[in-house]
Amino acid sequence: MTGNFRVPKPVNEPPLDYAPGSAEAKAVTARIAELSEQVLQLPHVIAGQRVMSDITTPVGSPHDHQRVIAQLSTATQAIVPDAIEAALAVRERWAATPWWDRAAIFLRAADLAAGKYRTELVSTTMLGQSKTFHQAEIDASCETADFFRYNAYNAQQIYTDQPQALQGDTTYLDQRPLEGFVLAMTPFNFTAIASNLPTTAALMGNVVVWKPSEKSAYGNAVLMDLLEEAGLPPGVINLVHGSGQLVSDVAMAHRDFAGLSFTGSARVFRDLWQKAGNTIHAQRAFPRLVGETGGKNAVVVHPSADATAVRVALIRGAFEYQGQKCSAASRAYLPRTLWEQLKDELIATTESLTVGDVARHETFLGAVIDQTALRRLQRVIEEAKASDTHQVLAGGSVDDRTGWFVRPTILQTTDPHAATLRDEFFGPLLTVYVYDDDWDQTLELVDSATDYALTLSIFARDQLAIAQALDRLRYAAGMTYINDKPTGALMGQVSFGGARASGTNDKTGSRLALQRWISGRFIRENYSPALDWRYPYLRE
Repeated sequence: MTGNFRVPKPVNEPPLDYAPGSAEAKAVTARIAELSEQVLQLPHVIAGQRVMSDITTPVGSPHDHQRVIAQLSTATQAIVPDAIEAALAVRERWAATPWWDRAAIFLRAADLAAGKYRTELVSTTMLGQSKTFHQAEIDASCETADFFRYNAYNAQQIYTDQPQALQGDTTYLDQRPLEGFVLAMTPFNFTAIASNLPTTAALMGNVVVWKPSEKSAYGNAVLMDLLEEAGLPPGVINLVHGSGQLVSDVAMAHRDFAGLSFTGSARVFRDLWQKAGNTIHAQRAFPRLVGETGGKNAVVVHPSADATAVRVALIRGAFEYQGQKCSAASRAYLPRTLWEQLKDELIATTESLTVGDVARHETFLGAVIDQTALRRLQRVIEEAKASDTHQVLAGGSVDDRTGWFVRPTILQTTDPHAATLRDEFFGPLLTVYVYDDDWDQTLELVDSATDYALTLSIFARDQLAIAQALDRLRYAAGMTYINDKPTGALMGQVSFGGARASGTNDKTGSRLALQRWISGRFIRENYSPALDWRYPYLRE
């Protein structure tokens, strides 16, 4: 076969509306009803084979926690080496597969995510992760398809980018996959992230052991079916459920451990980084460590800002998907003059938001992911109620009778160094700090309040104030939004990633992220090799 393969220039997959009575809403509602009456088996997938462990864990729906929707296989000490060996067995063959053949698999996967599997991805994400119609659609279908398409396009650019040779030479760059296997550990909150982390490494020629969160395993099983239908060979990605500590202990101690692709908490990523250091003498090479670890994302408001735009951004940014986005708005700095304009309506709107079953169209918030999350948020709220420096303005209650429901909560604090402005709680909890006149001092507070640096919103109509904030907060976020909420990154528009305690800032969905999973080799061929060892200055 001859010719230069070209990846189509991607565009973002447009989301469906899921309006009441629409075809897509009816299809998803019907599928959720069917799935709710079943108990699925969620096996490991090793070398293309489904393997059920003797030990299983029941999987429930966060907004209906008494209902068991699946039984999840749990990894034993023997399962992980099997997955590693299955990956290594196909490593050389997969690495030798032309990049355009690998890309074609993921381009087919994109069309499946946006087409045949759309209803299934949305339904299982709603049921297993308690996302509303809109949140499941933009995640499980649209962003998953975007990742596959943009990654293939970015890979083409990487492979096409070759050095300029001198006349009489040929010089080219061999972009090799890493030597070994990659461990991908994915979180519960985005089906798209679960689709992206293992496949980014695989697209670049690596073999993968994929350990998803048990709390998203229900929808992640659909991703595995989709990838196999798209043509992914057995063994390239091996799915292992169970304890993250067990899987990482075994995988990261292996001689052929080549890299870690992780999204989760900063604490866990630090533990994994330390684990990599402790096992480094066992590896043949230095492993790549890539991580995105959450945020404490600020909305910083100048007196010149549009109060209505700020209110909408706070409602959506803080409370969509129960605040369980790494990019969620969780702290806001508002000038007193503007605060007096928007406070009452912000509180009223927050109190009006419907919390409940995500299959109901009126629901704005579903349940937080599990009982541990609910208790953590309940504890923070109770501590705020008992604090002299905090006031609960909206919400402040939980209900665990049928689901893990937390009312969207707004706290106001007079302490600019409060823990509620510093720590990530991963729930529908927004803390407001009201300042008087000093914009400079407020920017300093925003920058120094927390170690996280993921997303940031600046609201102002004063262009000089925007420029000042961009300069002062240059390292406070990996993604900065002006007059927009801090959530909603789109592939090809805003690549996701932050620094400081928010991760290694490798920009998911961009060339930078793909670059981490290859290891370059430069090759130079000389057409006219020297035939005389003497340089001209040595000759008589």
